[in-house]
Amino acid sequence: MNIRESMELREQELLSPFASHSTDTRGRDRPEEECDVRTAYQRDRDRILHCKAFRRMKDKTQVFLAPQGDHYRTRLTHTLEVSQIARTIARALRLNEDLVEAIALGHDLGHTPFGHSGEKALEQVHPGGFAHYKQSVRVVEILEKNGNGLNLTWEVRDGMKNHRTSGKPSTLEGQVVRFSDKIAYIHHDMDDAQRAGIITEDDIPVTMRTFLGYTTRERLNTFVHNIIENSLDKDSISMSPDVYEAMMDLRSLMFRNVYENPVAKKEEERAMKMLTELYEYYTDHPEAMPGEYRELAKCRGVPKEQAVCDYISGMTDQYSMKKFRELYIPKCWEVY
Repeated sequence: MNIRESMELREQELLSPFASHSTDTRGRDRPEEECDVRTAYQRDRDRILHCKAFRRMKDKTQVFLAPQGDHYRTRLTHTLEVSQIARTIARALRLNEDLVEAIALGHDLGHTPFGHSGEKALEQVHPGGFAHYKQSVRVVEILEKNGNGLNLTWEVRDGMKNHRTSGKPSTLEGQVVRFSDKIAYIHHDMDDAQRAGIITEDDIPVTMRTFLGYTTRERLNTFVHNIIENSLDKDSISMSPDVYEAMMDLRSLMFRNVYENPVAKKEEERAMKMLTELYEYYTDHPEAMPGEYRELAKCRGVPKEQAVCDYISGMTDQYSMKKFRELYIPKCWEVY
């Protein structure tokens, strides 16, 4: 018995009967020889952690566009906070932490530069539309590894695709990540908004604070405990109705005060205009894209517009601004 097999045996012995066991995976699109050390979900986690799309998230907007402050969240730190919350819940429920971590680390790989404003721009300009959760799956199935993808297990891809509010993950681990994503962004976006002077604790109704907690830390603790208490030894992940309603009320407050706040989002129209201009330029000049995206359009039968969408959605905030400056901002004459 090798190390992987011994870990798979421990999963059978220790995990909840409702957990996803590595040996029961539906597998990968392309069969592979098993690793002698890592389980299938461990390998998926490692592949996501080492891929280029994961590294790019460090320079992608979470809420505040291209923030210059040292302590504002980025798409990468959001991802890490989702992973931490999800693993805490999964461990308490005796679910598969490796699967939870893989889904959490991969769920936002397809996000655009400038957060949801970039997503909105591509949705409007690209004939095929755009949704970041679909693009996250496209990244791991096709775009990474020079068009070969990461060849992840079905369960990880299912969790990534269904992490949005309306999603229906097939595993409890995917359901944990779906809740954890919402909990994470509500709390860290509120923390960032307080730092930016956009919102204060006094903007939260006192009845909500009395019920959920008077600080972001207390509210996070309330939500995590409530999920654990309502999901322990059950075949689905849930919150109690009153706490879930309070969480959605807090989310609505964040939309009114932060996500749709003209002060916080004052640069959004400019960012959308810039990405639209980039899309139109590269659609007219696909030869100006890097080789891997030209290859998609030329040799792999991918429509030119889709290859352009793949390229732009993978850009970081700073890289997209750099390309825009190169294409549209005149350079000074430097010969004296």
